[in-house]
Amino acid sequence: MAPRGSDPLMRALLGPGVPELGCEGCFAQLDLWAELELARGEGDRFVPGLRAHLEGCPACAEEAASLLALLAPERS
Repeated sequence: MAPRGSDPLMRALLGPGVPELGCEGCFAQLDLWAELELARGEGDRFVPGLRAHLEGCPACAEEAASLLALLAPERS
């Protein structure tokens, strides 16, 4: 029998295991998270729960991907 954490269905049922933001909180913190991710890779440290939300919300994940793509060239 596989460990609980390795079963995708069990992970989906149990949730991310970290606090998760809602869409409103995600949009409020997305700029800060993206800046931190691109600058130091520490978005998750300073905005806990945002990545967990992105993993479960296609609309917010698309917004995050667009923002990262927009900001990334500025970092080069």
